[in-house]
Amino acid sequence: MSEDKEAQEDELLALASIYDEEEFRQAESAQGGEIQLCLELPPDFRVVVKGETQNNYDVCFLPPLVLNFELPADYPSTSSPIFTLSSKWMTRAQMSSLCRRLDELWEENQGCVILFTWIQFLKEEGLDFLGIQSPLEVTRGGTLTQCGSHSKKGGEEEKSEKVKNPEKSEPQLLPPSQLDPRAVLLMDPRADLLPQLLDFDEAKRQKVFDSKVFCCGICFAEKLGSGCLCFKECQHVYCKACMTEYFQIQIRDGNVQCLNCPEPKCTSLATPLQVKQLVDEELFARYDRLLLQSSLDLMADVVYCPRQSCGTAVMVEPDTTMGICSACQYAFCTLCKLGYHGLSNCKIPADELRNLRDEYLSASSEGKKFMEQRFGKRVIQKAVEESFSRDWLNENCKGCPRCGTNIQKVDGCNKMTCTSCKQYFCWLCLGILSRVNPYSHFNNPHSPCYNQLFHGVDLDEEDAFWSDEED
Repeated sequence: MSEDKEAQEDELLALASIYDEEEFRQAESAQGGEIQLCLELPPDFRVVVKGETQNNYDVCFLPPLVLNFELPADYPSTSSPIFTLSSKWMTRAQMSSLCRRLDELWEENQGCVILFTWIQFLKEEGLDFLGIQSPLEVTRGGTLTQCGSHSKKGGEEEKSEKVKNPEKSEPQLLPPSQLDPRAVLLMDPRADLLPQLLDFDEAKRQKVFDSKVFCCGICFAEKLGSGCLCFKECQHVYCKACMTEYFQIQIRDGNVQCLNCPEPKCTSLATPLQVKQLVDEELFARYDRLLLQSSLDLMADVVYCPRQSCGTAVMVEPDTTMGICSACQYAFCTLCKLGYHGLSNCKIPADELRNLRDEYLSASSEGKKFMEQRFGKRVIQKAVEESFSRDWLNENCKGCPRCGTNIQKVDGCNKMTCTSCKQYFCWLCLGILSRVNPYSHFNNPHSPCYNQLFHGVDLDEEDAFWSDEED
């Protein structure tokens, strides 16, 4: 075996021992392979999306820079490795600059194996060499997506594709004629780059999380991250076994808005994807349905069809009490949930009307505004007034046993006369009295109101009344 061949075998064996299969894959048919390099990002690295509004995203990982190489027979004694550089997020200008820098490193180390030197440069110095700093700018223009970095020159940001010349400290523009054919852009220029950047970052973060050991905050057992759940907002970690049981109990009880972090006073919520991973299909379907319903309940212009066989969500126009179900075509009153009755008063039970009144009067200013939007301000005011009226009538009046007219007893004995139908009746038992002799009801020993003609009447007030009349 020649010295070059032996050096190649040793170098490839060393790379295979240093990097895992995802980072380094050796070619089967030739002396070569592929290396995927995740460049080391500084802490608090951000991606900025330029458009109508500016959005910032914190990222820890960017998609890898891919180095494909093939080793000539006379490498490393004479020839350099044949290579290409490819990336989803770097520009061809940036990768062309890196290709030229790799050529320079080979010239400085000709005769020695160079792959590990290239890898270390790309991983550790690539971003600084190109002048790429946080925030990384992603500019969306129509269907095109461009990626670049911004640096300062003369006090102004330059948004062109820039690289840093190794012999100069200032970034310089690279003319299109100098683009290196070994620089390959993996991204379709018409595709949206941002989702791919964020998806890759999320996947790499999850991989790092899965390999770490955490102590569950509920059962206090130490488990790998792959067997744990991390709440996104607060980063509190619990084992999946504990969280599965917790989610099941809350969903069965209908508390889908309470799938929050178990840490006291923590308000972080589990994402629907996290819930789906821990519960079965039936429970997740219930969770999804209740979550949608609770969201609709918070919308002022949404009510539900009152038919028990339907229950479809219905959009309601402002300042109206009519809802029309799109599923069963039922037209109903949004206040009393009965068939729509136009301008006529709702025949709503007194208890329900009182509950509506109490809810409105005890609500905050935002709550009152929400109810006014949902039921209409005039409807709410009418409900409050009518409820108060009913309460007063219930406390001070009784209904005529013949026609139902509300009768108030101001003074006098318990023999009453209906102001509407002129029927005599007993105030105490609401019994209908004889027109010939209405007082016989109070004189009959077998009557429940025997000797109670003036029961409940303050006789002192009556005497004062008659004495005033005599005066």
